Amino acid sequence: MGCMLSTLNDSREKRRRSRNVGEIVVFVPGLRTPKAMDFSGQLGDGLSRSLVERLSALRTRIVVMAGEEGLVPAKSRRVATRHGGSAMADLQQALEDYLPVLLGLAQNAHQLQHKLQFDWINQEDDTEETAMSNCWYEVLSVLHLMAMLSLLQANLLLLPKTPADGYQSTVSEESRRASIDIFLKAAGYLDFAIQHVLPQFPPELRKDLPLDLAEGVLRALCLQALSQGVDIQLGMAIDSVKATTAVKRRLACEMVTYWHQAQQTITNFPLANEWGEKHKLFVTWKYIESKVAAYYYHGLILEEGNSERSHAMAATALQAADEFLRESKKACEAFNEAPPLSRNPPVWGTIKYLLEKFPKDASSKVKEKQDPYSHERIMQMAPALPEFALSLKPDEYRFPPVDPSWNNELQGSNLPSTR
Repeated sequence: MGCMLSTLNDSREKRRRSRNVGEIVVFVPGLRTPKAMDFSGQLGDGLSRSLVERLSALRTRIVVMAGEEGLVPAKSRRVATRHGGSAMADLQQALEDYLPVLLGLAQNAHQLQHKLQFDWINQEDDTEETAMSNCWYEVLSVLHLMAMLSLLQANLLLLPKTPADGYQSTVSEESRRASIDIFLKAAGYLDFAIQHVLPQFPPELRKDLPLDLAEGVLRALCLQALSQGVDIQLGMAIDSVKATTAVKRRLACEMVTYWHQAQQTITNFPLANEWGEKHKLFVTWKYIESKVAAYYYHGLILEEGNSERSHAMAATALQAADEFLRESKKACEAFNEAPPLSRNPPVWGTIKYLLEKFPKDASSKVKEKQDPYSHERIMQMAPALPEFALSLKPDEYRFPPVDPSWNNELQGSNLPSTR
């Protein structure tokens, strides 16, 4: 079964005090970090010395690297480590090295679980840290951290860079394409955690998981990754001369659906601390912003109709888009001003295009109608958005094979194999 211990004290306020996390394109609710543990002292002679030392070394490496990474502002994570590559890539590799050995412990050493206590520092839960005597808690925490590192990597790729000529900050097509792959990978980690790891917990223990690892929060993050992937696709479609207005509308409407599902999911959880509140504000902002593009392109499609009714609906759709644009600016400000403080990078992509087009397209068509409706009246009159099947799916993640060192361990001990 396993046992659970949580601590709540004033130190969480110090750990989560307001600070500036820099420019954000992709929201990441902090990094849950593991606390040091003594495998040797807790396991005794339950496992061979070599395997215990290997588990300890792999996890200690993660503790050190995650602790350092969690304290570094997002902008400075671009700096390469002395070993080459980024600190995030090194930490991701450390997690991937640890997981096959950890899986052997989770699958083959049930009778040893009560001797081990895995302790992680939370970010979105009011409880500062949560310790559980359950190997699947450690596996779930590792997958969650792998997903959060992927989202951080996507954020770095999508921060505009100033070209050599200094003309205008841009995000390259290569970075945008790479970010979509990373979003799907992050969604794959989270979806796998929901489908295959959470069911490993007995109901009474699952209720004791921190909010960071609650199914709804994991699902909201998964939907966020898919939403932001569609947003990048839409921006690339806008830049393509081959993409039709219908294609752009479909992508924009898909994005609305993803963000709507994310908002519905996350509002059910009492995320009351700084990171939790900021998480909710981000989802709200992006949900509103997605409606700007959806109503704009829906309005353009309706404008192509021949009837007076179609033209009237087009004007109302564009007016709704204009209203949502105003709302999104307010929601964006609320998000950035909420602690930990953040700021937007230079505008680019879908929203930059819409900001440039609205004075010419939306406002002119609204003026033709000469209907100065209130916000509530505009929302009531706005035509329904079409619904489309969602095209982006999480990558199909699978656990790596259990480390071969467990074969020797099983052969030389009385541990029962569950494989």
